[in-house]
Amino acid sequence: MVRTPLTPEERERGERLGLLLREARGDRSMVEIAAAAGLSAETLRKIETGRAPTPAFFTVAALARVLDLSMDEIVTRCAPVPV
Repeated sequence: MVRTPLTPEERERGERLGLLLREARGDRSMVEIAAAAGLSAETLRKIETGRAPTPAFFTVAALARVLDLSMDEIVTRCAPVPV
């Protein structure tokens, strides 16, 4: 199966998600948050840096729970920026 290339909008949304997660993590370590969410630190690192711009829903949900973010807030903050 060949994956379709991501659009620029999808890449930007992934970058906004990464920024939101970094901000919500604050001073807590990447290892601490990843472990609490049941992820590897490398997975969280890829999401935060935009190298994994389209993480699975349950990955985002687990991070939201650990970081005390609502899914509504994530959708709102990561939505495309109107032009």
